[in-house]
Amino acid sequence: MRFAIMTKDKPGALQIRLDTRDKHLGYLKDTGVVEMAGPFLDADGQMCGSLLVIDVADAAAAQAWADNDPYAKAGLFAEVRVQAWKKVIG
Repeated sequence: MRFAIMTKDKPGALQIRLDTRDKHLGYLKDTGVVEMAGPFLDADGQMCGSLLVIDVADAAAAQAWADNDPYAKAGLFAEVRVQAWKKVIG
């Protein structure tokens, strides 16, 4: 089942994102459940959040995946939303 994970970074937390980026990208690759992912950008073009689409068994698995993201563990996010998602186009 697909889930969208939408995050918003804490204000002023860009350095946390940059410092943790390699671990985060490794997690995305190593877990094998990510279908697409990328950062949201602010008006200045700086990363300020994320959108990921993952394919896992259920909502509990999606939440556990989000909780174990190195960005989450580093305290980057002000908000995290995990929502079931249905692919229609693409």
